[in-house]
Amino acid sequence: MIRFRDRNTRGHTDTGWLDSRHSFSFGGYRDPQQTGFRSLRVINEDRLIPGGGFPAHRHQDMEILTYVLQGRLRHEDSLGNGSVIAPGEVQRMSAGSGITHSEYNASGDAPLHLLQLWIIPNRTGTPPGYAKEPLSDGERSGSLVLAAGPEGSGAAVAIAQDARIYAATLDAGVMAVHTLAAGRGAWLQVARGLVALNDTEMREGDGAAIEDETCIAIEALTDSESLLFDLA
Repeated sequence: MIRFRDRNTRGHTDTGWLDSRHSFSFGGYRDPQQTGFRSLRVINEDRLIPGGGFPAHRHQDMEILTYVLQGRLRHEDSLGNGSVIAPGEVQRMSAGSGITHSEYNASGDAPLHLLQLWIIPNRTGTPPGYAKEPLSDGERSGSLVLAAGPEGSGAAVAIAQDARIYAATLDAGVMAVHTLAAGRGAWLQVARGLVALNDTEMREGDGAAIEDETCIAIEALTDSESLLFDLA
């Protein structure tokens, strides 16, 4: 069963420096029918103007992942981490018992486009942590690459949850296939381009909840980039 989430029905926040689309309830956007999917709590598609960003604020007990599509994001946190995240990299911040961070568009003249993803952890009150790792273009092209997953899964960054997040950059005409184990569900988020999910056409911003399916086929109808969440 595939439950389609149309990009045009998402929540919307516009602050002037931030244009954000919310797949699930977030901030001032509340929809009791859209509160997350399994351990996946947030998918925000954010566009920030040059120099715009989030001042220091606190999080707790959440696995927060950042996937940059265009531009560069500057990150600083209360653990002393300071880094710039670019396309082809994944950032993970484990909020744990509490962490304060700020995030800004690192450029003074170019826009920033990113996906921010929140996963509910399987344990609370743990020490906060941070990681940033690359996903090379060669690895991402034409296949599903494990960007985030449990410790020991071989993912680029580890998260405290039985969830695996795959990134795929597919040229037009290429198909990536994923087998979904019994009892697990999946969410597909299209970041750019046009794809067919088991014959359901989807485009940038569209999402889909997938359950009671054993095979997930993602065919790129144009050059595309997607994230696939495999969730307990």
